[in-house]
Amino acid sequence: MYIGGSVISSVEFHGNMSLVIFMSKCPLACRYCHNVELLEDNTEKSFEEITQEIDSSADFLDAIVISGGEPLVQTDAVIEILKYVRQIGLKTKLDTSGIYPENLKRILDLGLLDYVSLDVKTTFSKYRKITGANIGFQVKKSMELINQAGVHLEIRTTYVPTLHTKKDIINLVDEIEAEVYTIQQFRNKNVLDPALEKVEVPNPHDLADLAREIKPYFNGIVKVKSGEFGEQVI
Repeated sequence: MYIGGSVISSVEFHGNMSLVIFMSKCPLACRYCHNVELLEDNTEKSFEEITQEIDSSADFLDAIVISGGEPLVQTDAVIEILKYVRQIGLKTKLDTSGIYPENLKRILDLGLLDYVSLDVKTTFSKYRKITGANIGFQVKKSMELINQAGVHLEIRTTYVPTLHTKKDIINLVDEIEAEVYTIQQFRNKNVLDPALEKVEVPNPHDLADLAREIKPYFNGIVKVKSGEFGEQVI
């Protein structure tokens, strides 16, 4: 399996200490992608190496987070890891773009997930502008599958001033259903499109104002995630 690295985190699975495993590969070319090094990374690790890493930290872990890249490029490997995590009694979380709903359904049907963070990049009809591909309907299907499965769902959008408008976010909230919606601050370092390095990083206070504006229209928790203040519940 292609693995780009791992990190211990106290923020990726709220209230839990987790080992985040970054799966390499992603078919998308999102202009603001900040994990560019994972897109074509060919670093391989065996299942045994992954389980050894999990075991070495298990005593102080609550959860394992599978992130990327796009983990569902390697669905069989993700299932193998999650089954092991279930066996040793840790919680599980998946970060995904939602572009492979059928692969996601395989995992949901196996009951291997406690939590999904779904990266919804814009309103479902405007996906081509962000990703270069008209795949919003697939992401919407993934959202529906997660909700049907009763798995805790957080939807996240990275707000890029030159790619999103306030109206886009307001319209997006109308289209989604989840327990949590998080507006993430765009960072202009290590992005796929060099032109975005010149785009000003959104002011976290402005993002908080936007979150407060949409909060009455979203039936769930609204958060803002920024470099300056971390994760804030609005």
